Amino acid sequence: MVYAPSAKQLRFLDWEVGMFFHFGIRSFYPGHTDWDGREMDARAFNPTELDVHAWLRAAKLIGAKYCILTTKHHDGFALWPSERTPYSVAASPWKNGKGDVVGEFVSACREEGLGVGLYYSPAQWGGHGADFTDPVQYDDYFIGQISELLTNYGKIDYLWFDGCGSNGHEYDQRRIVSHIRALQPDIMLFDMWDADTRWVGNEEGYAPYPNPYAVKHRVLGEEKTLFLPAECDCKLRDTWFYDLNADTIKPTEKLMDMYECSVGRGSNLLLNVGPDARGLIDDSDLEALRNFGGELKRRYGEPKPFCECRSAGKGRYEISCESDETVNAVIIREDITRGQTVKRFELYGENTRGERFHLFSGETVGHKLIVKLGKARLSRIVLTVTEGGEAITDIKAY
Repeated sequence: MVYAPSAKQLRFLDWEVGMFFHFGIRSFYPGHTDWDGREMDARAFNPTELDVHAWLRAAKLIGAKYCILTTKHHDGFALWPSERTPYSVAASPWKNGKGDVVGEFVSACREEGLGVGLYYSPAQWGGHGADFTDPVQYDDYFIGQISELLTNYGKIDYLWFDGCGSNGHEYDQRRIVSHIRALQPDIMLFDMWDADTRWVGNEEGYAPYPNPYAVKHRVLGEEKTLFLPAECDCKLRDTWFYDLNADTIKPTEKLMDMYECSVGRGSNLLLNVGPDARGLIDDSDLEALRNFGGELKRRYGEPKPFCECRSAGKGRYEISCESDETVNAVIIREDITRGQTVKRFELYGENTRGERFHLFSGETVGHKLIVKLGKARLSRIVLTVTEGGEAITDIKAY
């Protein structure tokens, strides 16, 4: 059976690259860690130079098409003036308690033409707003906060639930999901309960290969097989929130490897940057993003002068040019509107001397597959589907 994507899943895969912004009360307490139980006073939150548009300009340096903000992390601090908790921006000195980071973020994303994603941690520690050990009370609190986020800011494209801390906790999943779907029927949900996208299984920026879209996943407690693209969430530094660790910023070559093993395997890359206590992206992070974006353009900005992909019949597709070109990588795309159908293929290269080389044996293609070659001098590249549907739409050499 072939499982087909929804329109919003196709749009998600077209986004390819997103930027995650972990920002909150933790940004003002370097050295604190998840679930450490160390209290963080709301009065410490005061990002006097907050510039959300600058965050989004940083995201565009790497070609990001969507962005996600941590509206409430595991500590319970809300980046909007939530009526469900006293632990929010309303209790801070920032803008005399009248500020709203979520509102600024959503407006800026719309102005910059970026997809709007909101992160929300279902679980939390501490006694802020509700007792997590009381499932009924906590569900009311949970739904109340999600309702604020999904009714006060217009259309939200993506709601990102973090499963950390929820093991063993009983949520009324059907009630929560039906409420979300009623408020925003077109929203995408990440990974939990009634997912439109799934966690890739690590936080390293790498998808497996082969990378099938049809997978088994638990939907409201029942295991089902469905079309579910993966997202590779990962960090620019060793921490999600800003900390005093600029020496851990990943080098350009590492970031490129993550891109080629996430987007280049048919998944999305979601790279996190933590704005600092000023409310700005640190210069060291900006430099890393600028270098990463520059290398992406250098490698994949302009394809080699091969002709458009053409079908030669019987599952054979090819591109060619008049002379030999040095090719470092080949990007292959599949028409997945009716599902992922290519199951096995072979990739060959030829040069003007008539020599033929086997380049790659592959299985899945999906939205985009990057095949790294090193340096090959080629005038023709041939792909033959040996199993599955004949749905290759594009081949380009770089």
